[in-house]
Amino acid sequence: MKAIVVGATGTIGREVTKVLEKAGYEVIAASRNTSAKADIENENSLDKLLKDAGKVDVIVSAAGYAAFGELNKLSGEDFQRSLNSKLMGQVNLARKGLPNLNPGGTILLTGGIFGHKPWPGTAAIAMVNTALEGFIRAAALETDENKKVLLIHPPLVAETAGAMGMDTSAYLPAAEVAKSYLEAINKGESGVPFFIQDKN
Repeated sequence: MKAIVVGATGTIGREVTKVLEKAGYEVIAASRNTSAKADIENENSLDKLLKDAGKVDVIVSAAGYAAFGELNKLSGEDFQRSLNSKLMGQVNLARKGLPNLNPGGTILLTGGIFGHKPWPGTAAIAMVNTALEGFIRAAALETDENKKVLLIHPPLVAETAGAMGMDTSAYLPAAEVAKSYLEAINKGESGVPFFIQDKN
C-alpha cells in the first residue's frame, strides 16, 4: 500500500505519517521542506508531486493556512489567503489526485472543528472548513463508487494549544488525533465529514 501525506512536517501531518507507516503504508512525506516537495498553494507543485508519485492508495492533506484573528482585524488579504491555501489548495489536491488513486483508494482532506464549534477569532477558519464540507459532499457524487473523498475535522491539538499559551491538559495530543485519520481512511463514508471527539 502506498500513501501521500501533504503537510507531513506539520504537527498533525508528522503523526499521521507515523501512523500510516505503522499500518504498513509506504508513505511519500511531502511538504515545502521535504525531498518530495509540495506547496498546497501552488498547482504546479501538486502536479509534479502526483506525477512523480504515480498510483497510490491514499492521499492525505494535513496542509493549508487559514487566518486566526478577530473579525474586525482580519483583512481582505487574510480571507483571500485562507481561501487560496486551506480551501483551494486542498480542492486542487483532491481533483488532481483522484486519477492517481488505485481502485478502493481514498483522498482525505483536513478541515477542523471550528466550522461547527467556532471560537471568537475563527471566522476565516470556520469559513474554509465548512466550504470543504460542501466540496466533498458534491465531489463524492462524481467519484467512482470504489473511491472515496473524505474530510476529517480534527480538534485543536495539545501542541497547538500549548503554543497559544493554553492549558494543554484539555486537548488531545496530535499523536492521538492522527489515529483517527487511519480510522477515517478505513471506515469513512465518501462525502460524509468525519469528526474526532475531543476532550471538551
